Amino acid sequence: MRPPSSELTSVLDPATLESLCQAHAHDGPGDAAHDPAHVARVVRTARRLAAAEGARPDIVIPAAWLHDCVHVPKDSPDRPRASRRAADRASRLLAGWGMPADAVAAIAHAIEAHSFTAGIPPRTLEAQVVQDADRLDALGAVGLGRCLMLGGAMGKPMYAPEDPFCAGRSPDDARSAVDHFFTKLLHLAGTMQTATGRAEAQRRTRFLQAFLDELRQEVEG
Repeated sequence: MRPPSSELTSVLDPATLESLCQAHAHDGPGDAAHDPAHVARVVRTARRLAAAEGARPDIVIPAAWLHDCVHVPKDSPDRPRASRRAADRASRLLAGWGMPADAVAAIAHAIEAHSFTAGIPPRTLEAQVVQDADRLDALGAVGLGRCLMLGGAMGKPMYAPEDPFCAGRSPDDARSAVDHFFTKLLHLAGTMQTATGRAEAQRRTRFLQAFLDELRQEVEG
């Protein structure tokens, strides 16, 4: 059950709270796919999804700004715990700014549940919105660019020359950037929690599929 609005009201005005969250959105430079521009896009998308789905912006927006406030490298063994660490840091920040405990808990849950790797089911509409917003940023033109940038930064080839599109093997995203399409990206639309997010994810997934079709033509002739 969602707490009454009065229990979710910060002592800060919304603009000041958002400014503080934005200022603490990163604890380091991030990586090629998790930089300040990624966070800003997730916030914009989360704002739009919240309006469309009727979610509380006073929970969604702080959670979107702080969802990556603890950076854990993509190839770190601690990566599955990154969202919990971010939720813990966000909780300390928000409590220090005078946010009521119920609001802190709601925002922390939205942060910890956003992660694909953590596998934590979102229990609230606000958590669903933040999860969808983050996953949408892995799709479409932006998602394509992020995938290739991160693959290059980690020293991966674009594709495995002997079987670029995993026709005769299981995909392994440690092997190439294109493998990541088959291990994760092409499946994200099926994990969307909201109707608005699902429709946008399907559109962006078609773009990724069109890229793969064109790449196949160019690579295989």
